[in-house]
Amino acid sequence: MASDIKAAYSTIIDDHFPERMEITFADSKGRQTLFFEKVTWSVGGVEKGLRYGENPGQEAALYRLTNGNLILGDTETIVPGQYLASDIELLQSGKHPGKTNLTDTDNALNILRYFRDKPTAVIVKHNNPCGVARAESLEDAYTRAYMADRIAAFGGCIALNRPVDRATAEAIAAQYAEVVVAPDFEEGSLAVLSERKNLRVIRIRAIERLHEFVGKRFVDFKSLIDGGIIAQWSFVPVTRTKEDLLPARCEYRGKVYEIKRQPTGQEYTDMLFGWLVESGITSNSVIYVKNEVTVGIGTGEQDRVGVAEIARDKAYRKLADRYCFEAHGIPYKELSDPDKKQEIDDRVASEHGGLAGAAMVSDAFFPFRDGVDVGLKEGVLAVIQPGGSLNDYQAIEACNEYGATMVFTGQRSFKH
Repeated sequence: MASDIKAAYSTIIDDHFPERMEITFADSKGRQTLFFEKVTWSVGGVEKGLRYGENPGQEAALYRLTNGNLILGDTETIVPGQYLASDIELLQSGKHPGKTNLTDTDNALNILRYFRDKPTAVIVKHNNPCGVARAESLEDAYTRAYMADRIAAFGGCIALNRPVDRATAEAIAAQYAEVVVAPDFEEGSLAVLSERKNLRVIRIRAIERLHEFVGKRFVDFKSLIDGGIIAQWSFVPVTRTKEDLLPARCEYRGKVYEIKRQPTGQEYTDMLFGWLVESGITSNSVIYVKNEVTVGIGTGEQDRVGVAEIARDKAYRKLADRYCFEAHGIPYKELSDPDKKQEIDDRVASEHGGLAGAAMVSDAFFPFRDGVDVGLKEGVLAVIQPGGSLNDYQAIEACNEYGATMVFTGQRSFKH
């Protein structure tokens, strides 16, 4: 059975989806149709579509929007022909892409579009970021994103907003990744990446103008078990600058509660960075950010205090693994020397898992103060959240007790 499962991942199935697809919206005013065509690549001289869907045995097809423009009220879809993940240049295929490779790439670009002015790296695994970082060089940005959670980054999708230089290529090739996507690849970098035979190397030149996709909407479809479909406009974060933020303030039973300390410049930077990263994370989620690097990412939980604790616990574990790997070249779980292990544990504990001085980001309001308390007890000094809870006053009081600051976005950022 085990050999059959392994073989399934190497099996390419032909899909029977049609070459073209049309989706029509109709009302008393008329009909609006979106036109799509199926995407294939030349792999070894043979035209091939998606390798398979989410699992081997699931047929899948990728379509790109070629014509049509849906206008509903004051909102309209992105103009056809502005291609990103639906029309990639496959420079090295290894195993050509499957559905999860493309959706991971797409969500990495979904996050990356908000960061233009500095080299930025986004590493996505199972459609959630496991490390995001900005730095003065692309190599440093990638290294920081990778070391934020190198365990989860194993087999991930790496998206970069600058052409890949040789130093960055060497850093990527030293690890195992499924996909690397960038606007271009400088001389010598492709030769380095080719050492990883099964690495999908993807060029999307439009990444250079990725910022133009900020604020653009598409129709987001969700299919139901009975064949029904939910259609919604894609999410657009309206809070993207310092000026968009609201001071943490509320009124409860006739008393006004407000935050006592205003954020510093670095706290504003980290909170906004984290809020935009948050737009690409499965809810219910809480993340921690410090110096424009993700420290701990909690995703897809059912309760807010629980996900705050998960993100905290991951921050401790990932930092311990990072320090062990940097000092001894092995994962923390493989370190058997009790003295060396204790040394790492003491260092991580003294730094509160890297959370001391970090920003805490929540995609929805805190219903009670217990969620925000999780971060504050670890030394978090800034909190960004939508606000709007009946108990906002509790979160404000908690931050004031710890000398922390907090801002509201006025917008929830759920992603299901």
